[in-house]
Amino acid sequence: MDEIKEVSLEMREYIISSGAETLNWCMQCGLCTNLCPYRQVPGELSEVFNIRKMQRQGQLGLEGFDDEEVLFACVTCGMCQTNCPRSVEIIKNVRSMRNTIVGAGILPSHLRPVAGSLHANGNPWAGPREKRADWLEGLNVPEFTEGTEYLLYVCCTSCYDTRSQKIAKSVVKLLQQAGVSFGVLTAEESCCGETIRKIGDEELFAKLAESNIKLFNGKGVKKIITTSPHCLYSFKQDYPELGGEYEVMHYSELLSELLKEGKLSLPGEIAKKVTFHDPCYLGRHNLVYDAPRELLQAVPGAELVELDRTKNKSLCCSGGGGRIWAEVPFGERFGELRINDAVKQNADVIVTACPYCITMLDDACAGLEKNDVLKVMEMSEFLCESLEK
Repeated sequence: MDEIKEVSLEMREYIISSGAETLNWCMQCGLCTNLCPYRQVPGELSEVFNIRKMQRQGQLGLEGFDDEEVLFACVTCGMCQTNCPRSVEIIKNVRSMRNTIVGAGILPSHLRPVAGSLHANGNPWAGPREKRADWLEGLNVPEFTEGTEYLLYVCCTSCYDTRSQKIAKSVVKLLQQAGVSFGVLTAEESCCGETIRKIGDEELFAKLAESNIKLFNGKGVKKIITTSPHCLYSFKQDYPELGGEYEVMHYSELLSELLKEGKLSLPGEIAKKVTFHDPCYLGRHNLVYDAPRELLQAVPGAELVELDRTKNKSLCCSGGGGRIWAEVPFGERFGELRINDAVKQNADVIVTACPYCITMLDDACAGLEKNDVLKVMEMSEFLCESLEK
């Protein structure tokens, strides 16, 4: 006879009240586990990570919980959630369980500096707030004022990471070429808070979001362009809970519209075979699939080929849910599978539209020693290459 599991009813109700309203809908069918990207890579973590069991542990009120590594391993890619036959909001359940653990003072060691920097600097990269605008040097970008149409909100990663700064600069050049009325706020901004909320620190998320909402409303912001799908998600799906109501677009959505209106021109030929990696937070979480492809197909000479796992079946790079800060051994990284997918299609370039994906795919490509046959590019960089030819 199976051992009867103890249930902490009080803890279960706390988890549910923290946002896991669908926790008890789960009937343990196991489809989520079969679809999880952890099933596709080897390693110790893959052997123990089981999203179905995690839902069950939540239903038991985390009774017997003893391994925060597993709880904080979920990449929040959404593959399980979008295919759940009972529409269980699995990511909210994971977030709420994490919130319970974080509230008890338990946070994996690799995430403690992230939370500390968000408290101290308003960003997760330990960068001084006054240096948030350093990437703007030489770009002649105006400050956002009430008469400006769009606020360009640049992801913290693209503000502080040298590699990712190229994304922000490329987006600026494309917007300027199309004659878009936009401005920036830079040092006054804080992180959007998407990742820290997924990590489970609701209090810190609220602090960051409320600071931004106060700033945006005070400046008269109505429309926001984001460089990152994670910021897009936060502003569109999280901020309204706190009264932050804005018209929010990922830059690819706006550029696609401008292309159709004849306001954006991509004249330079790039005779390359290109494939597109759908970021989880642009695709599954925000349903933006067509805009990036329309832009890539508009580049003269570019041949777009699809990966085997694409659009709503796209394979996660493993950067979400706080995992961008985790050290994962070579051979166990989702991004390595993605690079191999692109090589299989004989692509010259794998393009994506997310700073996190760029980080993970760059690392994977270098680790697999595929840089001689495949180039990793963010879409704005690829489009700018056409613009500047």
